[in-house]
Amino acid sequence: MSLAVYVGGREVATLEAIGDFKSSMTYRADAASEDFVSLTMRVRADPYLWDDMLHPVFQMNLPEGYLLQVLQEQFGPHVGASPMALLSVIGRNMIGRIQVAASGADLNEPPKPVDVAALLQGDNSEEAFNELVRQHATSGVSGVVPKFLDGDIDKLSKGLHKKATLFTHQHIIKGSSRLLPFVSLNEHLCMQVVRRVMPAARTEVSRDGQALVVHRFDVDESGARHWGMEDFCALLGLRPAAKYETTWERIAKAVRDHVPVANRPATFRRMAILLLLAYALRNADCHAKNIALLYTRHDDVHLAPAYDMITTAAYPDYQRNPPAIAFMGKKTWDPGKSLHTFITTTFGLTMRDQVEIVDQIAAAMAEVGPMIREAMEQHPGFVDIGKRMLLAWQEGIDGLRNKFVYALPDAALGKAFGGFSEPGPIKSSRNVFGRSDLLGRPK
Repeated sequence: MSLAVYVGGREVATLEAIGDFKSSMTYRADAASEDFVSLTMRVRADPYLWDDMLHPVFQMNLPEGYLLQVLQEQFGPHVGASPMALLSVIGRNMIGRIQVAASGADLNEPPKPVDVAALLQGDNSEEAFNELVRQHATSGVSGVVPKFLDGDIDKLSKGLHKKATLFTHQHIIKGSSRLLPFVSLNEHLCMQVVRRVMPAARTEVSRDGQALVVHRFDVDESGARHWGMEDFCALLGLRPAAKYETTWERIAKAVRDHVPVANRPATFRRMAILLLLAYALRNADCHAKNIALLYTRHDDVHLAPAYDMITTAAYPDYQRNPPAIAFMGKKTWDPGKSLHTFITTTFGLTMRDQVEIVDQIAAAMAEVGPMIREAMEQHPGFVDIGKRMLLAWQEGIDGLRNKFVYALPDAALGKAFGGFSEPGPIKSSRNVFGRSDLLGRPK
């Protein structure tokens, strides 16, 4: 199979499958130096061979989990189920400035309209969302919930309505599920903290708390693709499944490899904020696919706005998960002095800078805490999740401020963080499908 690769709507390269397990990408003779497909693949005459079915920049755009299953079921019988075949289906609608399609394709063809009315029907949101994904399967981006790309979403944030038709241009819509109830509301509230301390994607949540709209930052107001975007799985040459298998040290090296010297201080500062936010929010899902670089040229590369931040500790199946990315050989929520030592030596921030960031995070939490309490009043099903979020945030910021890390006074987070009963007992939703007779029986 052979596909054309487009940058900014211009056909610049050819992507080919070599057998079942290799791929090759060759730039066209007329490709300009600024038409590079990836920060790791400058324009050159020789082909880029890769010992896998797709180069990392293309693997980055293939969906994971449920969406991957949908694509395989829907399109496998027609085009095959290989990554290259699936890329031919979703390649017009990818994150960043690149697109993949047949040579000479009309990339301006409008995407299929999506009716999201069923998505906003409260208790049926998961089933409705899954059905919408099956009907309108498109590109996916990283995360633990199903998601797809859309267009005009003004009606979504206003709550229930009879009908809405959305197009895939400027936004990402995410849904919640039985395993992760109100995860959309969880992410929206976390992002309100993040936006107060660093550049971050703008989000809106539906009235029922089950659907999230993320405003894309890789396109302009009209939906035109001006920016390239690559996550650190792609930049490090990792398969998406290996998103937890890297380190902050490797990520920092990739920054030094691809970010111009003038932009590195700001990039490293934002990375330090991301790391501290992951600890404060108890987000065990801050992995290599949830951190990315945004660029227009090789001399214009910087850290993308933060996205996909949630409090994973609010859910039973994720409560005991460690941080997603290791540093100094460890993954622990009790890093001690090694945390600020690492940030100083790797990201170049002084202790004073780090203390300032921790204070800013605490202030942001104090502002957003009342929003969690308000959401708990509006959505009875969110009450225990909201309590766990508040408790996790308190534990997270206290962990950063204790004498073994930054040795700061206790943060005054406000009334929202107290005056409520303990959340209900944690019950894991994982099912046991079989049991060995060699194991002891519970008494």
